[in-house]
This record gives sequence, structure tokens and C-alpha cells, in this order.
Amino acid sequence: MFAAVSSLMVVPRVIIVCVLALTVNCAISTAQDEPAVPPATAAAAEKATEPAPNAVSDSRPIKKYGPSDVKVAQLIQGDQRLRRSYPYAVSTLLRTVYERTTVKVDPQPEILNTLADPVIFNYPFIYINFADRMDWTFTPEETDNLRKYLDRGGFIFIDAGINAEFLRGSANAGQHHSFGDWDAVPELKDAFKAIYPDKDFKPLKRDHPIYRSFYQGLPDPSILPETVRDFVVEEKWPEGTYSAVALTVKGRIAVLATPIIAMGWGKDSVGNWATTIRFRIREAPPGLRERLETAAVTGESYVVTREDGEKDSIYCQRQSLPAWVNEAEGNWRVFRYYHSREISEYAHLYYTQLAINFITYALTH
Repeated sequence: MFAAVSSLMVVPRVIIVCVLALTVNCAISTAQDEPAVPPATAAAAEKATEPAPNAVSDSRPIKKYGPSDVKVAQLIQGDQRLRRSYPYAVSTLLRTVYERTTVKVDPQPEILNTLADPVIFNYPFIYINFADRMDWTFTPEETDNLRKYLDRGGFIFIDAGINAEFLRGSANAGQHHSFGDWDAVPELKDAFKAIYPDKDFKPLKRDHPIYRSFYQGLPDPSILPETVRDFVVEEKWPEGTYSAVALTVKGRIAVLATPIIAMGWGKDSVGNWATTIRFRIREAPPGLRERLETAAVTGESYVVTREDGEKDSIYCQRQSLPAWVNEAEGNWRVFRYYHSREISEYAHLYYTQLAINFITYALTH
């Protein structure tokens, strides 16, 4: 596996009290016969303490607040026994949320087969791996149901909903490579246009509070080899941010999409990480520009979108792997892959931290 550059029944809304005092923002149904999305609440905002440390290793028991068994849903279209990307990922993540936060979240997600089912209103947070839905054309029933769900406060996280063009159409490559292209995949954009014709997915700025809703900044990077440390801290995941796009409804994030991050959550039955993650780093050795401007490439070239809207040109070799990049400023850099136990462990810590931030933000806004 490769990590990459970037890159409803009414219940109260949960407050993550061990981090910050957050504002309760409850969604209320406007029609008695239609349920509201559970804004998940909480009992004790006044007990908020200092922000959480930048690690996912503290095992001290944490006092719980709010409703019991907050439920998270996961969409898997078709037979889940045959189709399920990273099968241990979501349950491992939810178990970690339970251990590290005040939320009494059920560690097992409720599996949905369709978004047309009114049962979606029971869940404030729905996780979808882009590959776990075979057809991203919403039915009329799904369109109507999702509009109500999102209007009433629901939150959908679509993992691998950002998938750079060079990763598409090649043996599920987007499930194994994460790349910081700040643009949702075309199928996703078309699907949600049917629900909100006047809305578009927009790049999520790195100063957005979603990146600091529980953990702040990166895990301690001192465990990383010097070969990758500066790039990770300054370019790859600056201040604990990540490439993401969002669809905003009524002034809040309703749909969030990122490159694949579930690769970093799952543990096997004996507690070991189920994947090994490598880093893709951009480097510029002396004299590189002159060589790359005339270099031959065995694959194709692609344009990717950056957070600032500028475009980088990616040149690929076989197997859809990016070989080098001509950046918008005119810089040429090559991609190199680094792997070690420390790198993989760090990536798992970071991806888990990032997902906890997404969940706690969704449950408190």
C-alpha cells in the first residue's frame, strides 16, 4: 500500500468534552412526519479540558458523556461478503474513537445497502468507500432521501472520493495509492448535482477547523527518517491537514471527500496493522530540470489540481506510478518512495488521527 503526496430519529448531538467546549447545533425537523438527522449531543460542555495531545497512544480510561451507543452507518452496495474495501478499517477506527474520546460510539457500523432507506435518518454520520458503491447514479428515491438527510444535518464521508486521473481505471489503483488532487472524481460530482444542482465540491482550506476538532497538528515527527521528515511536515501534511473537498449545505460541511485514508485504520485479529504504508516524496536533485524537460516517459501525462487551483503536470511510468512532476511554478521534481517500519507506523497514527477529527467534527457541528 502507498500513502501519497499530497496531500433518524432525533437524538442529542455529542460534545467531545475532553477537547474543546463546542457549540451544540441541533438539526430540527420541520415536518412532524419526517425524522431529523440525529444531531448527536451532549451533556457537559462546561467540562471541556485542554486540546488533545498529538498522539493516538494514550490508553487512560476516558469518562463518557451524552447518549449511549452513537451509531455510525457504512454503505456497501450489494453483497457485503463479496465486496468490502478494507473490511477491518471502520470497526477499528470506531473502537479507537470510543477509547480516545468521550463519545459512546458503537464500534460496529450499521451496514446500509441503499441510501433510499429511511433508516439513514438514524445515523448522524455515514461512511462510504467510493469503491463500495458500484453505481454512483442516485435513484430518484435516493436523491429525495439524501436531500432531506443532508438538509437536516446529516454528514457523509466519502473515502477515495478524490482519485487522481492517473489512478483511475487501473485495477483499483485508487484504493492503494493516495494522491493530493484537490478535486472530486467526476462520478461523485455528477451524483450530487442531481441533489443540489447549484452546489459544487470545493477544496477544503487548510485552516478549516475540521483539521483541529480533536487532534491538533501532526503526531510527533521525530520517529520519521530524515529523508522524509521535512517533506511530510512542510508539504505532505502541513499542520495535520490533508487534501479534501467538501459540499456545503446551509453553511456547514455536509459531504466530505478525500483520497483513500482507510488504508491506515484497520487492525487484524491479533491487533497488528493490516497494511504497510510507504511515502511518496517529491525531490529535486541538482541538474534535474535539464534532464526531465527532454526525458522519455513510458506512461502518460496528467494534469492535477492543487489546493490553490493551480495545475501540476504529472508524468507516469508503467503501473500508473507517477515518475516526475512539472509544477505550476515551473519546478521539476521526481517522485521517490520510502518505506520502513517507522514510516508505516507514523502513517497509521496520522490517518487515524485525521479520521477521528472528521468524526468528532461531524458529530459536533
